[in-house]
Amino acid sequence: MRWQGGRESENVEDRRGMSPAMVGGGIGTLIIILLGLFLGIDPRPLLQIFGGGAPGGGPGAPPQRERELTEEEKQQGEFVRRLMAMTEDVWQEQFAKMGKQYQDPTLVLFSGQVSTQGCGFASSAVGPFYCPGDQKVYIDLSFYDELASRFKSPGDFARAYVIAHEVGHHVQNLLGISEQVSRAQQQVDKAEANALSVRLELQADFLAGVWAHHIEKKEHVLETGDIESGLRAATAIGDDALQKQAQGYVVPDSFTHGTSEQRVRWFTKGLQTGDVNQGDTFKAEEL
Repeated sequence: MRWQGGRESENVEDRRGMSPAMVGGGIGTLIIILLGLFLGIDPRPLLQIFGGGAPGGGPGAPPQRERELTEEEKQQGEFVRRLMAMTEDVWQEQFAKMGKQYQDPTLVLFSGQVSTQGCGFASSAVGPFYCPGDQKVYIDLSFYDELASRFKSPGDFARAYVIAHEVGHHVQNLLGISEQVSRAQQQVDKAEANALSVRLELQADFLAGVWAHHIEKKEHVLETGDIESGLRAATAIGDDALQKQAQGYVVPDSFTHGTSEQRVRWFTKGLQTGDVNQGDTFKAEEL
């Protein structure tokens, strides 16, 4: 995948090398201030410790890294910033065609565990995820190592597919689809709620394909083998493949993301058509 040399997104928050306490902020900061006032002590030293401020910097000071990033980590950060810029360029254009305004999400890079403003605390074990509450995508880039080793899906385009899928969830959020699904899930049993989740995830795969279609037209980023790399990634993280790998058998009613075949099919449909209107997985009779 040709990704070097273009514009880099400013909507990437790099928390790698920082502890969750250093970047928590929000309600944690408020609690520290209230605790200090209640005990009659100056809360600023505590804010410097738990909020990441430099000595004398106060609560507004930027967080400091506990360690320096390696050269490989810096290159990964450059790739992610470039990729996010590509998603911004495509979706701003697509939303304009729909008469809407696209709001860029923020992508958060973290190591091990992360504190979110909208979805609580999470570890890298959950994999990459999108939080609609704060409109941020979260990813521990060690997932890329797992993608290559465990899922046999190396390559930059496979990595791009993962982030494009999460940005697809952001698109769904902006269009009101995520909220509609969430409300519907509260009114049905677990099996039906899972089925709705599958349709939501497959649509995000479709939107990732739509992005790939348009970024290729705009910038000619794809190289030989890239599509196969993306399809391998979609295949590897299907519910059936993951369940069979983990427990030796599959339980269809527990699927939340779709089978490998479904994920590949919807991603491919988005890639081939580039038409957002052809991705209504909720009305599709066959997934």
